[in-house]
Amino acid sequence: MPRERRRFFRRILNSTQGRPRRAAPTVRTVAPDKVNIMKPVVLSIAGLDPSGGAGIVADIKTIAALGCFPAAAITSITFQNTTGVFGAEHQTAASLRAQVEPIVHDLHVAAAKTGMLPTVEIVAEVARLFAEENLPAPVVDPVVVATSGDVLIDEDALEILKTRLFPLARVVTPNIPEAEKLTGISIQNESDMRRAAEAIQLLGARAVLIKGGHRHIDAQALDVLLTENGIFTEFRTDYIEVGEVHGSGCTLSAALAACLGKELNLEEAVSAAKKYVTDAIRNATRLGHGALPL
Repeated sequence: MPRERRRFFRRILNSTQGRPRRAAPTVRTVAPDKVNIMKPVVLSIAGLDPSGGAGIVADIKTIAALGCFPAAAITSITFQNTTGVFGAEHQTAASLRAQVEPIVHDLHVAAAKTGMLPTVEIVAEVARLFAEENLPAPVVDPVVVATSGDVLIDEDALEILKTRLFPLARVVTPNIPEAEKLTGISIQNESDMRRAAEAIQLLGARAVLIKGGHRHIDAQALDVLLTENGIFTEFRTDYIEVGEVHGSGCTLSAALAACLGKELNLEEAVSAAKKYVTDAIRNATRLGHGALPL
């Protein structure tokens, strides 16, 4: 190597001696409690309201808002908005099962709820799915009539709902018109609500929640819960006068399922769900030309 080149390398070597070495790149780590936080999966089996106020869209909004992960299977595609229901295309038992089975085989479902189950075929398939698959006892919202007055289930399907699905339910959540339809009891006061809850429990439901928002008593929205131990609990809030509300029943049953998925006991879950719906009604934005959507 020529003398000049040797001198050049010697100067470089001398100039770097004594310098601190460059630190290795810092690798950021995330604390274990900040990642992989499991959200409870809550499955809704219900109809689709394309306008978003009720049905599966309302369920998904509610389940996500309460910190759970929503999954859904559609029983019927309805044609509706806040003013009414203009028709529907119901799913087959095969198409419903084809939606549910991949969910069950991949995800651990912590809680489930049912909504609009319009036909005998659909109700029977839902009952089979809950009996055969690894699904928790559902919150059964017996959707009979829409806020607009449109009938959403046929009479034969309603009978199958009572005889085959109610006995599989964790809790059944009819509003007052639905409870009257299910029991034949005219509900005018709290005592009537209790009698209706007992009659529905005799159909096989472990617990029954009669939702009183459709007929406020003493200026209050009164819900009455009958537990599997035969204990009644009242849930009262001030009645918020906003006229007809679109999707309150779907929202409450979805909130109840989400709270059960978060491992609240039934009384705690009902209380939290009722508060969620009350706040949603109080803060709802007026959209459309019909009932107030949540």
